[in-house]
Amino acid sequence: MIWRREVNLEALNKMGADNMVEHVGIVFTRIDDNELEATMPVDNRTRQPFGLLHGGASVVLAETLGSVAGYLCTEGEQKIVGLEVNANHLRSAREGIVRGVCKAVHVGRRHQVWQIEISDEQGRLCCTSRLTTAVV
Repeated sequence: MIWRREVNLEALNKMGADNMVEHVGIVFTRIDDNELEATMPVDNRTRQPFGLLHGGASVVLAETLGSVAGYLCTEGEQKIVGLEVNANHLRSAREGIVRGVCKAVHVGRRHQVWQIEISDEQGRLCCTSRLTTAVV
């Protein structure tokens, strides 16, 4: 297991209250020994003007997953800040729910790298993203 903090899904979802996470409807749905998962609806909050899932909303989901996963790999007063995020948008989504799965690429003492894959309800990859964080 890579996590250093004890947490459950209820606590993770409370962290998202009254901020961007709640605003776009992100819900943490699974945490296991090495992965963190969350869903986000494709609706009026997350679509761009042409009716497709907004690329920025996908990045919000990816950065949320990577930042929270990074925090779970820290201890005490340590915090996580994003250094770089990139995303490749591979397939559009117009409705339903997308699911992001976050896995560690590297968890070091000062930097972390996370891979986040976002899929539609049919399991088709919509976006692949990588987040680099710093431990401060």
